[in-house]
Formats: sequence, structure tokens, C-alpha cells
Amino acid sequence: MSFLADLRNALGRENVLSSPSELAVYDCDAFTVERRTPGAVVFPRSTQDVVEVVKLCRRHHVAVVARGAGTSRAGGCLPISSPLLPFKECATAGLPSSAWEHARENTVGQASSDTLVLMLTRMNKILKIDLRNRMAVVEPGVVNSQLALSLLGTGYHFAPDPASQTVSTLGGNAATNAGGPHTLKYGVTVNHILGLEAVLADGGVLQVGPSASARPLDLVGILIGSEGTLAIITKLWVRLTPTPQDNRVIRAVFKSPDDACNATGQIIAAGVIPAAMELMDRGILAAVEEAFHFGFPADAGAVLIIEVDGLTVGLDRQQERVTELCRRFGASDVAQATSAEEKAMLWKCRRSTGGTIGRLSPSSITLDGVVPRTKLPHLIRRAVEIGRKYNLRVVNVAHAGDGNLHPLVLFDERDREQVGRATAAGREILEECIAAGGSISAEHGIGVEKLALMSRQFAPSDLEAMRRVRYAFDPIGIFNPGKTIPT
Repeated sequence: MSFLADLRNALGRENVLSSPSELAVYDCDAFTVERRTPGAVVFPRSTQDVVEVVKLCRRHHVAVVARGAGTSRAGGCLPISSPLLPFKECATAGLPSSAWEHARENTVGQASSDTLVLMLTRMNKILKIDLRNRMAVVEPGVVNSQLALSLLGTGYHFAPDPASQTVSTLGGNAATNAGGPHTLKYGVTVNHILGLEAVLADGGVLQVGPSASARPLDLVGILIGSEGTLAIITKLWVRLTPTPQDNRVIRAVFKSPDDACNATGQIIAAGVIPAAMELMDRGILAAVEEAFHFGFPADAGAVLIIEVDGLTVGLDRQQERVTELCRRFGASDVAQATSAEEKAMLWKCRRSTGGTIGRLSPSSITLDGVVPRTKLPHLIRRAVEIGRKYNLRVVNVAHAGDGNLHPLVLFDERDREQVGRATAAGREILEECIAAGGSISAEHGIGVEKLALMSRQFAPSDLEAMRRVRYAFDPIGIFNPGKTIPT
């Protein structure tokens, strides 16, 4: 029986796509520089369905790329093909990764028709909300904001809130260890995952947690952020965080990003830890203002959105201190959102920057570097300078409180020469992050976008350790080949 026939027999014809017009939808994610069409797309509805798919892919020598909403900005769910043999011989003989690399180097280059995209969006149930134990049990296809809405009125929330939260899935958030505006105070996704269920490369099912004390190895920490290269997550136990009693949202207008970044550092140095500190520079403000007409000053060099939360009794003092420090660093206008509607609109302006960028350019690359807070002004300046060097425009947004910078390189993907310049500019900006003592990713992952930079970020021994971990989980390379770790 053929591979497609086996898939249809296992999952039902309605859960298997194979025609060219159907597959074209899955040839890229939000990282649009590269496109690859998969050989098939399947929609499992249960863990057992995922097990069956993995076993069929092993039998037919087809790689598996797990995918949620496709909002990855690093090419993490791009369906790149890589044959599974002769890795089997390496595994059987217990050979080191040098042999594994040799096998790959001599067999790569097959068409991505040898890759299957496994869509997890139909595994989208909130299985349990357990307020007494402050956790929820969810399937990987649950949308981040879906869980947030389900928790309204309970006094609890799921803290990780990436800008794509209205569409991104919790499985995808876990795969990339996503952050968001409130990372500064509440941490990234791994800080809020209590346990996982995952399908392994041999079709076995691993369940870790939710009781971490029973496990001597931090397998949850290994799987979170592994971008689907070690296992396929099919269930998550997530931590619920008490909702703050009150909050204040402040908008501060500065003449330059330098002033805004310096104010950010001083606020934290003064002992105030806001829930969020978000920066938008002049370039992105123009697009946001055109879309939402919020009333940002036309001459603003940068805007900070600052949220402080906690007990009502202490917030006025925190707000006064934040306002004082913003003015000390040159803020021309500091104002508090006076209603729930105004707070929501401010956050909508920030979260919608990815969508409004289409008003400035047909295409963009959203980078994801992170540096020490004191280096953020330098990186913002350098990102704009590097854009000019390649005759491209770069605008910036940032989770300024934790030094996570998102330069957006603007170009037109219909022009291959522009694509080349945009890719080169992006690489140089990320190299600048490394030189400044930072990292090439804070929350978007490595995917294919940053693969070539891994050897700049990490020593050969570090990469070898990563390869050995990957080899231990997936010795034949069935899961998400060509991502995360260079060969």
C-alpha cells in the first residue's frame, strides 16, 4: 500500500491533504524568505493519531514537521526534506555524530516531497482547568488567547503572551519557548510548563510531570524550545498565575530610542520591575498611527508602553516613580491610560505591529536578537545603520525591559536581489548582537533563519553536546530535519 493510502486508512481521507493547490498553503510560515512544498499534510485529532503517523513515516522513510498556526518567524516549520537512512546504520552501530554528519552530507538534497507536515490545529481542546492546583491541561492546538478567554473571571491567567497570541498555539509557544511583552516580570513559556506528553521518534509516548520532583532529569526543559526536533508535543500541563489586583498602563514619548532605552534601564535600576516595557521607534509608529489613529505625536522618536501591576495600594507610587524617571531622561509627554478601553488600544497598537508593517513594505523579516539592556541603544542604532548599508529600511520594536530587540528589515520578496540584501542585513544585525554579548534568539527560535549563526554563537563542543542530545531522542533524524543545529 502507498504512503498516502496508509495515511488515509489511518486518519480518514478528510484528514489528509495531497493535491498541489492544498499543499501550497503549507509551503512557508511567517518567515517568508524560503518556501518548500511538503509531500502531504495530515491533521491528527489525538495522541494515538500522531503515533500512527510517526510509525508510518518511519516505515516509508518520510520526515515529519510538526506545525501549529504557522506564525514562526524563523522558518521553524518550513518543510525541508532529509532522508532518514543511512542514519539507521549510525544508530545501530552507536557511531558518534561525525558519522551522523557524514551520512547527512552525502544524502541531503532530496525534494521536500519526502517531508510530511503534521498539523496539530485540530487537537485544540482545553481538557481541564484545575484552579485548586493552579494549572490547566491543554492540547497543543489550543490558541494562546483561547485559554486566556477561558480563564476570564477565575482570578488566574496564563502569563506567556506573545504578540501573535490571538493566532499562535500553545504547542508552538512551547516549541519555540515564546515570550511576549510580559516576559520581563513573569518569564517565558518554559517557566509556565509543569508537564508534557510527547510522541517520540520510535512512536512511543513520553509523559513528564506535572510533578517535577519525581523526575531527576529536566526533560521538560529539554523539550521546551527544541522546535519539534526531539519529539512532538501532544499535551501540556500549564501553570496558572494569579491575576494582579490592578494595573497601570503608561505611555511615554521620547525624542529618540536612546532616551527611551536609557529610561528603561534606570527604571529597573531604581528597583521598579514593571510587568512590561515595550518600545516602538519612529518608523513603526508611523504605520501604527496610520492604522489605529491613537494620537502618537508625529515627531516622536520613540514611545515606551510601560505596565506596572500588583496591589492597588502600591501602584500610584510605582507610577509616580516611573513617570519621574521617564521625564528625567527626556520624555516630552508621559500619560496614563485612563480607561480599560484606552489600555486595550495601547496594547493593540503594540501587538499589531507585525500586521501594520504591510503599510510600509510588501515583505519584512522580523529579527529576534537579545542583548544586555545597556547595549540596546547601540543595537537599535546599528540595526538602522546596517539597513542603510544594504539600501533597506529597518524599523524597530523591542521588549525593552529584557533587552529583546525585534528589528524589522523591509523589502520586497518578489525581487530576489532585495531578498539577498535583506538576508545579509539580518545576519549582520544578529552578528552585532553576538558581539555585544547577547544572543541570536530570545523567543523566535533558530529554525532555518539563524542556522548558519549557531557556530558563531556556540563553541564546537557546545554544538556537539546539542547533536548528541538530538541523536539520543531521534537517531534517524525523522523530526524537523535541517533546523536548529547545523551539520
